[in-house]
Amino acid sequence: MLQPGLKRRLTRVLVSAAAVAALGASSAFAAPAVIAEPSATAIPGVDEIVHSPNLRSIANVPQQGPFTKDSTGTDIAFTKGHAIIGTYDGFNVFDVRNPYRPKIVSQVLCPGGQNDVSISGDLLFLSTDASRSDNSCNSVSKPASDKTAWEGIKVFDISNLAAPKYVAAIETDCGSHTNTMVPDKNGKNVYVYVSSYAPAANLPDCQPPHDKISIIKVPLKDPAKAELVAKPVLFPDGGNAGGPNPDGTSRSATTGCHDLTALPEKNLMAGACMGDGVLFDISDRLKPRVLSRVQDNVNFAFWHSATFNNDASKIVFTDELGGGGMATCLEKFGSTRGANGIYEITGRGDNRKLEFRSYYKIPRLQSETENCVAHNGSLIPVPGKDIMVQSWYQGGISVWDFTDVKRPKEIAYWERGPLSNEKLVGGGTWSAYWYNGYIFSSDIVKGLDVLDLNDWRTFPAKFVRQNEFNAQTQYKLHPGLN
Repeated sequence: MLQPGLKRRLTRVLVSAAAVAALGASSAFAAPAVIAEPSATAIPGVDEIVHSPNLRSIANVPQQGPFTKDSTGTDIAFTKGHAIIGTYDGFNVFDVRNPYRPKIVSQVLCPGGQNDVSISGDLLFLSTDASRSDNSCNSVSKPASDKTAWEGIKVFDISNLAAPKYVAAIETDCGSHTNTMVPDKNGKNVYVYVSSYAPAANLPDCQPPHDKISIIKVPLKDPAKAELVAKPVLFPDGGNAGGPNPDGTSRSATTGCHDLTALPEKNLMAGACMGDGVLFDISDRLKPRVLSRVQDNVNFAFWHSATFNNDASKIVFTDELGGGGMATCLEKFGSTRGANGIYEITGRGDNRKLEFRSYYKIPRLQSETENCVAHNGSLIPVPGKDIMVQSWYQGGISVWDFTDVKRPKEIAYWERGPLSNEKLVGGGTWSAYWYNGYIFSSDIVKGLDVLDLNDWRTFPAKFVRQNEFNAQTQYKLHPGLN
């Protein structure tokens, strides 16, 4: 949310930005990036960094301490000028108030992949989607077939960011692959919507059909009393049945949701649910209601994540073709596989519908040794524009404009070359988010990257400040100015 007085300041910024646009390139801001057509020969060398003129790296902090280069970096949430980044072994807390010199404040060793994070005030919610011996941070891995194995949500008190405290654990069906924080309407509780999906094997604690989500109620004054309060079925008809796509890859059946993104102010939620893209009404927080559901049985393989634009008139859905471990930014997959699908929300009230408009995929071909596909990103808060920063694993980071919903275009990029030229080695950026004027990226192998975007088209976003940011809990970032 905007701090007091920021609306007036942004209005002045818009005037300045218009002046810059009228005068062309300024000494303070890079000229618009000239993005080349896709090329099979422009692949950088191993670990070589290439980028557009308007996007540059300003800091990198590699994995360290209890987390080695084998500790896979995952998702990011932000609070009080700090970035909290999950890894399969726990989470790191970084002080990023000086983005040029990020500092590790604390590290919590708590294995249980994938340890995606979300934050509400002084509470952090950590997803465990791996069979563990118990709910402690000293647990060990258990076979998925073990009926005693534990998976679910862990709750930490982060009022002291230098010393997080573990306060609660809640077991959920099929564990928690990701989680979404949704505040209630009276400010006394938060709800954690737990996304999980059934694997191919019939596991004891994850029997099909798994067409539901789990909802946890967390009392803000007594988080130790967090409890599972609802398990709404979202797909009573079973959802997408799955099957082969035209190019020989498989389309996932719907057995749960991978990711949910809430827009609490509008009582809306977008679901990326394996074989289905969904728009929900969450006026009743415990009873999400389907407004519109879409499938793409030609190009999408796995509906992975979702992002609203600022006025809730569009949703960007990502397709994680190959599950994040496949080289899909190749000529043979074209520009519509492993891409974003851009949808407009038409109609009003219960008659709202999702209408497909276009695809977006990065325009640079990658090598066969680079896992590359659409992944996690967020809006860049530019009044009147729909601009997003997004991770593409080893395809790097793309900044792209979908204001014209039928003609999305890239305006900046940054990427490292492949980790190997000989074989496919998994890596690259997992999440790339805009926070308080900079782009923060969690790299699976390389740790935390911070980038500075200098472009007159995104200039107003430099002045937007947020205390707390969860990519899966969106708020209007510039009310009255879009």
